Amino acid sequence: MIRLTINGQTREVDVPADMPLLWVLRDVVGLTGTKYGCGVAACGACTVHMDGQPVRSCQTLAGDVGDAKITTIEGLDGKAADAVQTAWRNLDVVQCGYCQSGQIMSAIALIAENRNPTDADIEAAMDGNVCRCATYVRIKAAVKEAAKLARA
Repeated sequence: MIRLTINGQTREVDVPADMPLLWVLRDVVGLTGTKYGCGVAACGACTVHMDGQPVRSCQTLAGDVGDAKITTIEGLDGKAADAVQTAWRNLDVVQCGYCQSGQIMSAIALIAENRNPTDADIEAAMDGNVCRCATYVRIKAAVKEAAKLARA
């Protein structure tokens, strides 16, 4: 049994320690907002927060999580999360939407730490989050808008 704190709730899961966190979240716990994209941490679709920091859940093993707090797209709260979600809606960022949970998780981590990011900060924070529809211009604009909203 592995004990995990996911979205503020303690869960005991009967899984092998080497099972990727992604599959624990999706298949065992039933939180399907975190997406499988590539399985090698190259696309960012599976991004979740571990103690507030974005991590690729496809390459994070359940047994390595320890006492860290996991937050998925379903468990978002706080000013940075509200600002990012509002900006995403206001600027109509989503096209197909598949990558968006990972994009949003990375953007929230950035805005939570930096309420006035430069273009370089945004590019660095969002690097590794691939959008198959190439909505990068809208994503960057939404991150800037979210930063403004979070500062207000």
